[in-house]
Amino acid sequence: MLPRRLAALVTLCLPFGLAGCSGSPGSDASEAAPQTRSATESSTFGEGDSATGDAETPEEAIAAEAAGIVADMSLEEKVAQLFLLTPEQLTGVGQVVASGDATREAYEKRPVAGVIYFTQNLLDIEQTRTMLQDMEDIAETATGLAPFLAIDEEGGEVSRVGGAPGFGIDNVGDMRKIGDAGDAAKAKEVAERIGDYLADLGFNVDFAPVADIANSSSTTMSRRAFGSTEAAVTPMVAAQIEGFADAGILSAAKHFPGIGGAHGDSHEDAIASAETLDEMRAEELKPFEAAIEAGVPFVMVGHLTVKEATGSDLPASLNPEIMQKVLREEMGYEGLIVTDSLSMGAVTKFYAPEEVGLQALLAGADMILMPLDFEASYQRLLKAVDDGEIAEERIDESVARIVRTKLAM
Repeated sequence: MLPRRLAALVTLCLPFGLAGCSGSPGSDASEAAPQTRSATESSTFGEGDSATGDAETPEEAIAAEAAGIVADMSLEEKVAQLFLLTPEQLTGVGQVVASGDATREAYEKRPVAGVIYFTQNLLDIEQTRTMLQDMEDIAETATGLAPFLAIDEEGGEVSRVGGAPGFGIDNVGDMRKIGDAGDAAKAKEVAERIGDYLADLGFNVDFAPVADIANSSSTTMSRRAFGSTEAAVTPMVAAQIEGFADAGILSAAKHFPGIGGAHGDSHEDAIASAETLDEMRAEELKPFEAAIEAGVPFVMVGHLTVKEATGSDLPASLNPEIMQKVLREEMGYEGLIVTDSLSMGAVTKFYAPEEVGLQALLAGADMILMPLDFEASYQRLLKAVDDGEIAEERIDESVARIVRTKLAM
């Protein structure tokens, strides 16, 4: 059975619409030790004005509360909530292993939706728990909302905690081995295990499972994906969505519309598929359909170019044909759409760093993950609203999805 608030979130996705890539450690360690939390008080978004008295269901109550919060937020606060950053991007510190004064000052200036952590940020159990709890306290004091505290923890070769020194937690192994065994119950059990230790540390979002179908030419997905056919992958993805939910973790099906058959690595350069949309519907999209049916809170859109399907060289993460027409309209997804990292070479070759976040939002994304230049991207979005390039109502739409998801955690 799903935890109460996650059950509400899954239901909320349907009528209302809720809606990996490590950096290198630097030399500045000014946040290199856990610090005591501050009791400093700060203003919160929408304080005291959320009206939910007439709501008939918990889902309607959450939607009404979120609407009140968004209505009371400034444009600057709303635009900040569109971003999910590394702690280094937020603070400007070379390597962050604590949420102390630098984090507090940076967050109060730019109250982003959340923070994603990588191996360089995670030393051991107590340090991680303290850092995440302090980050949560900072965000809740500043905004009245919990932050997304995210990680890429798939198992196998993408595992920041399992198998890492200082944690004493075994790596669950490659998802391909689980997929080859054909045991969906085992896939769910593994997701629950990952979710349990992540929740115990303080994380609430895991950018997993991989819903890609890896063909024989894939160099990046051969071990990370559950298999090489839709029949092998689809039941595993659905089972893991349920397993993460049972553990109290928000999951993300990735990398839409399916990068397992593409050549190359999107971290470095553009990747492409020659499949038509009909071919994708028959195979690559099936695991994502199952994830949506299972109530997945996030779909991460990859940087895959599908020119035969869209007629455009733009990668999916910048392409309204993929995010709006296929994922939203055709597949009926109403949860949060998050981009893959916008610092990757597959997107920065199309637009200047400050422009990529705006273009992703215009194409249909709700959340901008790890842009190459956060401050420039933030300022560009503010200017775009002021100049009429994007309507503030479009910003409100995504922020409402974000806030509803947070209220249902």
